[in-house]
Amino acid sequence: MSIDSLRRSARATVSGFPRGFWWLWLSTLVNRTGAFVLTFLSLYLTVELGHSAWFAGLVVALHGLGGVAGSPLGGTLTDRWGRRPTMVTMHLAAAACAAALAVVTSAWAIATVVLLMGVAMQAVRPSINATIADMVPSHDVRRAYALNYWALNLGFAIASIGGGAAIFLGYRTLFVVDAVATTLCAVIVFLRLPETRPQARTDKAGEPVVEAKVSMVTVLRDAPFRTLVLLNLLVCLVFTAPWIGLPLTMADQGLSPSSYGVVIAVNGIVIVGFQLLVNKLTDKRSPVVLLTLSSLLFAVGTGATALAGSPVAFAATVIVWTVGEMIHVPTNAAATARLAPEHARGRYQGVMGMSWAVAGFVAPIGAGALVDGPGPDILWAVTAAIGALAAVGYLTRLRKALADDEDGVRMPLPDPRATGTEPAAAKDAQAPVGS
Repeated sequence: MSIDSLRRSARATVSGFPRGFWWLWLSTLVNRTGAFVLTFLSLYLTVELGHSAWFAGLVVALHGLGGVAGSPLGGTLTDRWGRRPTMVTMHLAAAACAAALAVVTSAWAIATVVLLMGVAMQAVRPSINATIADMVPSHDVRRAYALNYWALNLGFAIASIGGGAAIFLGYRTLFVVDAVATTLCAVIVFLRLPETRPQARTDKAGEPVVEAKVSMVTVLRDAPFRTLVLLNLLVCLVFTAPWIGLPLTMADQGLSPSSYGVVIAVNGIVIVGFQLLVNKLTDKRSPVVLLTLSSLLFAVGTGATALAGSPVAFAATVIVWTVGEMIHVPTNAAATARLAPEHARGRYQGVMGMSWAVAGFVAPIGAGALVDGPGPDILWAVTAAIGALAAVGYLTRLRKALADDEDGVRMPLPDPRATGTEPAAAKDAQAPVGS
């Protein structure tokens, strides 16, 4: 492939988006570039404050537990209050928590702050995903999610390198920088990002159209979407397991922690270097095919970890499931936006976000228990089986719900109180709708 063709491909990948999307993309990059708290929290708790590794693990788990509550909270606020107010408020709340960690030292105070930080950080995600679905044409939504995910990982890579180089300044300094970066992110959103929550529809007489009320219970009764959430939870369990099980497996084989650092760095390097290429290759493909393929890549990549015996082999397994991650994350977000009615996009994204938060809380505990009990090989066999099960589920349970319509129009969610039936797949309406 020539340089000119690469330039054309890159230009096609990033073209066609409104200005507001790029301000949102920039806010994501700025936010993640200063994301030092979670990266260095365990080291801060054990090395700086002298707490046990058990306590450090508990605190990190509390962050995930906060996300379980934060995701539906953020989704509800996104639909009722608006996208931009929710983002600004939750970014500022997360910044306040990061700043507080630079001051508090007691165990209870740290645990409380991290829990609240988990709530705030997860609550902002439904509003971001809903905003992208609002402002980007439906045929470009998956590409937009992929670009935003690339910004997230690019920022995280910068934060990891910069944080490691600046660690001599002290952990508290890094937490203050995190607070400043998150505040700057909120400022960008407040000053540059327009509110995108759809306005209420009106009929021919100019009267507002009454939309079916959508609660979290209504969302969970949407059978196709509920299936999508459950399958995503399975994939998230597989995706989260290596972050706990891989270092333990490598240590069990006598490899050093520095070897693990090099191996896991492959994940970020591959995403930053090849996310745009993967997005180009998978653009316009069937979401069911992509979700099935990504699940199989997770299954093969994690399952093959049991066969690896050298850093190079472990790195190869990471590459496989990282490609699955690069395909799955934007495709799943786009599928969520596809199934959600416009006036309930925040709630749908909030429920989907819960599956990520639940996996972030459950998978580390389960992975640790399997490694300590039956052994690492059983862990990787279980992840391979779960990934394969998810692939079968996507292929057999969601083919009709995610099938492309000729006109791209999706019907609104029916009111179950009026029909007495369970709502079908939520469909995007072309006309704007209110909350």
